[in-house]
Amino acid sequence: MKHIYSIAFVFLLAFCPKLHAQETETINVLIVDGQNNHQQWPKLTAMLKNYLEETQLFKVDVVRSAYTWEGEQYISEFPIEGVPPTIALEKPKSDPDFSPEFSNYEVVISNFGWNAAAWPEKTKQEFEKYMENGGGLVVFHAADNSFPQWEAYNKMIGLGGWGDRTEKDGPYVYYNDAGELIRDNTSGPGGAHGPQSEYQIKIRNTEHPITKGMPEFWMHTKDELYNSLRGPAENMDILATAYADPENKGTGRHEPALMALTYGKGRIFHNIMGHADYSADCIGFITTMLRGTEWAATGMVTQELPENFPDMETSRSRTPEK
Repeated sequence: MKHIYSIAFVFLLAFCPKLHAQETETINVLIVDGQNNHQQWPKLTAMLKNYLEETQLFKVDVVRSAYTWEGEQYISEFPIEGVPPTIALEKPKSDPDFSPEFSNYEVVISNFGWNAAAWPEKTKQEFEKYMENGGGLVVFHAADNSFPQWEAYNKMIGLGGWGDRTEKDGPYVYYNDAGELIRDNTSGPGGAHGPQSEYQIKIRNTEHPITKGMPEFWMHTKDELYNSLRGPAENMDILATAYADPENKGTGRHEPALMALTYGKGRIFHNIMGHADYSADCIGFITTMLRGTEWAATGMVTQELPENFPDMETSRSRTPEK
């Protein structure tokens, strides 16, 4: 593998986390996408690929299902080199030839979403084996809506929403105002959110490599705040929460926002943020995705926080508002 040195990183844009001065191997990343109810999913893939590669720590490939759903205008507007043309359909359809070479990558980022058609059984089995043997996975926002019938995937992501998820899939998990972690087996659907707004992130685990050094509270830009997620929630460490305010149709609970999980020898980073381009433009979101991807791939984080990381009162975006 190609070796690079962090001294070159001082020339990166100010928002980019810098790496410690040590020899670092390039991390091979695979983004998988193709079916997501969020129209901007092709743009978000392009944004993430750009953010990751700008650090010079990651090399990113994209594998897209042959049949795509929603977001057709963004597919043409944000083309990805090496991704062949796809067939846009009115309804999701499974791609029988969707079979990425997972073993060529240290970490996979899923940008599939709600109602995405199931992967072929062989591909699912290969991905499960990849994770069991030490692969990495990053899911963000609608990726925790995906594949409700896939038992192993639900274990990987810990908590999910929509897709007819109910108490049969696991408890609600959240913090109460007293700071107690609650596993709530009350019956009810999984997955909800209020109107989009800025919201404050509270770090719950200050020693995890992904969140270490972050301020205890920081503001995230306009986004959906997922609440009432439920699932197996096994081998899961809640790194950060966000308060779902009842005045914004929230639960009045401190809902998981960032999570780290294990599945076999594999590591998973779960981030509820990233609804649209303005959400993914947040310096906090970018930083968590860069750090979370490195941790899922290697178990370590060498990237420092950017100087313009948001504080408890002010969100900050890569592209300043006009």
